[in-house]
Amino acid sequence: MSALLLAAGCTSSAGGGGDDAGAAAVATSAPDQRLSVVSDAEPAASAVSTSRALFDEAGVVVVAPDGDRAAALLGSSAAVGLGVPLLLDPEGDGAGDDPVAAELDRLGVTTVLAVGGDAAPGGGDLDVVTVPATAEAVAAATGLDLAEGDPVPADGDAAAVAGLDPDAPAALLPEDAAAVDGEASGELPEVTRAEPLEDTVVLASGTPDSLAGVATARAAGARVQLTGGSTDPRGSAEAVDAVAGAGTVVALGAGFADEEGLDWKLETAATGAQLPGGGQVLFPQHFLVALYGHPGSGALGVLGEQDVAASIQRARDTAAPYDALVDDATVVPAFEIIATVASEFPTEEGNYSFEAPVEQLRPWVDAAAEAGVYVVLDLQPGRTDFVTQAERYRELLALPHVGLALDPEWRLAPDQVHLTQIGSVDVEEVNRVVTWLADLTRENSLPQKLLVLHQFRVDMIPGRERVDLSRDELAVMVHADGQGPQGSKQETWRVLQGIGPEGLAWGWKNFYDEDVPMLTPEETIAQVSPRPELVTYQ
Repeated sequence: MSALLLAAGCTSSAGGGGDDAGAAAVATSAPDQRLSVVSDAEPAASAVSTSRALFDEAGVVVVAPDGDRAAALLGSSAAVGLGVPLLLDPEGDGAGDDPVAAELDRLGVTTVLAVGGDAAPGGGDLDVVTVPATAEAVAAATGLDLAEGDPVPADGDAAAVAGLDPDAPAALLPEDAAAVDGEASGELPEVTRAEPLEDTVVLASGTPDSLAGVATARAAGARVQLTGGSTDPRGSAEAVDAVAGAGTVVALGAGFADEEGLDWKLETAATGAQLPGGGQVLFPQHFLVALYGHPGSGALGVLGEQDVAASIQRARDTAAPYDALVDDATVVPAFEIIATVASEFPTEEGNYSFEAPVEQLRPWVDAAAEAGVYVVLDLQPGRTDFVTQAERYRELLALPHVGLALDPEWRLAPDQVHLTQIGSVDVEEVNRVVTWLADLTRENSLPQKLLVLHQFRVDMIPGRERVDLSRDELAVMVHADGQGPQGSKQETWRVLQGIGPEGLAWGWKNFYDEDVPMLTPEETIAQVSPRPELVTYQ
């Protein structure tokens, strides 16, 4: 992927435009780089940067006073309908700063439509058509047939502008817009639209600083995908779909400059691969409900009590009650498959762990993918280490819907045996897994992976407060998998929550036979606080 580019300084090659006699010419072109970032914090500067990124020439531009919401919305309607940039006058009186005047000069502007203002920034020899912020005045000056738009709510500006149709723009006004008097001072010359930039996608945070840029992007014919304030292009199904079909991407919003790894995250989103439930980021967008066990063995958990088809249905049925209880995340059924099973006796390799062959697990993993079920492979490594065992399942972990779980209870020292000692793993080994799994995820441009750390005693993961959470390729979770009376389980939950580090995801396990009593879905949501992101059934 090309290097990150600040759009304010980008250059563009010549693009399509019109040259009809007497018409104002407009020319657009996509940025030279795969990814451009418009991260100006000031709205007027952001508007200039977006114009520079997408327009080479515009004989006409629309200008609105910075901070005048009604003028900015109607200015957006005019700009999108005409196919020209929307710029903002920081002063609101035509005395704008040099960047705005410089952009007018770069574009070759001859005429300014000043919506809600008195003059064009920088003054000069420009023809200025001034109009009050009314739909009638804008329509009269532009000749556009502006459809009557729904009143725009206070938090709906970006969505309203992003939804404007260049071929049939609506007249946008705030729902609390005050009445304004006045008429247009003149008419604009005919504007010849440029060819739309259909292969360019603008990911816009939707914050106020980006509003004029959103209008300019739609005017250029680029597709605009709002991210709801997120600066991670992996964050939603809609963003992933948009980026996957794009030739170039402009990230519009002040926060994008602070998004670490934006380039590789964009490359990941561009694959189009999505997690069950949509998007490429696990939490808080998803709420997982998992069956735990080993295929073919009911003794190790409910997952193995039936065949794969029946297990998929059971996972769906188990997750279904949470749909009505979780209204801010997508409920996703899941399997937690014990891939390596702790053995009381020495195994073939002497590590006290039976390592299921990939061929045994593959039908379950593939069926889960087809059914929209997330999969976690659980490791009980005995006397070997977690990275060594994880490497055995690399081809499965290289799939978009497969994560990994470490079960320290079954991680033995060289002189220990299962059911005599409770195992443990030091944080250094956990962090080696973090690095290994995050590198695998990055190298294969995969959606974010879940890394689960099972724990029911503090000494099972010494130094856990130092677990590496710096890799955005992973969502690292502590899963409280103790069993017994609810009072004891809640105390374990409280103690584990107090260790840190901040930023961990959390999981809870319900045992059908060992819990006294087992919580219902309603009780799990009501009584386990903070709410877990994964609930597992065994």
